[in-house]
Amino acid sequence: MKKLFFILYIFAVSSTFSFAQTTATAVKVVHKAKKTSSVNGTLYAKKASKVAIINGKDALIMNGTAFTMKKGPLKAKTDANKDMQYRTFHDVLENLLLDGNTDVSKYSDTKISKSGNTTTYTITPNAGNKKLMFTSFVLTVTGKELKSIRLNQQNGNYTEYQFSNYKTGVTIDDKVFK
Repeated sequence: MKKLFFILYIFAVSSTFSFAQTTATAVKVVHKAKKTSSVNGTLYAKKASKVAIINGKDALIMNGTAFTMKKGPLKAKTDANKDMQYRTFHDVLENLLLDGNTDVSKYSDTKISKSGNTTTYTITPNAGNKKLMFTSFVLTVTGKELKSIRLNQQNGNYTEYQFSNYKTGVTIDDKVFK
């Protein structure tokens, strides 16, 4: 019995220092009607599909299959189990940041292109769904590092998150993902 408790203790302690935990510098670039603004922030990624991009009072958070987009005091929520565009986005992020094992090339809404060491994932939703906040997501990866996520809107505006200075092995509090 003592051996079981010891093993559980070691598992609990080691899980807080997971190699999958990552932070990076995140620059949010907003392009609206030929005007561009940028804000610095942080990308947080942790086991169990937890990813947060926080720039001041704005955030894009994936906690499991739940997505929350915060813009100041406003919040928009969806679930990847109910929305195929976010299901694909969830699986691509999990694969890139957390070594997931979903074959994202099977999704009909995803185009994957490669140029040298750079891979671009373009996720475009079904054209029949007019309620979508974004017309497409474009994720760019160099090697195994996520370099950018671009969220394209119907009016031609977009928000792009650019990532650099990755640090792994950091401890991240779960409060970040709420």
